[in-house]
Amino acid sequence: MTKLRISAIPDSRPVKLTIELPAEIHRDLLLYAELVSGNAGETADAIPDAARLVPLMVGRFMETDRVFQKQRRGRKPAPAAEMTGVSSEG
Repeated sequence: MTKLRISAIPDSRPVKLTIELPAEIHRDLLLYAELVSGNAGETADAIPDAARLVPLMVGRFMETDRVFQKQRRGRKPAPAAEMTGVSSEG
């Protein structure tokens, strides 16, 4: 078998998480969505879904966390089968 440069295709499907937020954080998230839309004081129909901001915020937080990035670079990547839950045993 030929050894290819790309040995596995990473799983890039979105993962759905369900979380509970304190009311104060939820209010701030809604305000943030309102401010991002540039529609401060407008109707709720013109404001984007606040839940769409969460992945962006979490991603930005991890990108800018220097300690996390240093630890991440120092780790060996998990095998593709481990990440997807697929067994390579046959």
